Amino acid sequence: MARVVVDVMLKPEILDPQGRAITEACSRLGFEGVDQVRQGKRFEIEVEGEVDEAKLADVRRLAETLLANTVIEDFEVHIPQ
Repeated sequence: MARVVVDVMLKPEILDPQGRAITEACSRLGFEGVDQVRQGKRFEIEVEGEVDEAKLADVRRLAETLLANTVIEDFEVHIPQ
């Protein structure tokens, strides 16, 4: 079994109210110097066998279809170190 990670983030032009709330909470909690927080999602997917280009393509298709709303979110597929 191998693992593939999909990180999903809102596109930069999309407002992130949860990230903004976290940013504002940082100063209230004493974490100075935090200018902006963007919140996202991380999916860890176990696949059978070794990860090759075909399996990465399948995971990309899964991300486009199910894991990310590509109208407002970007995603990145990678193999963790």
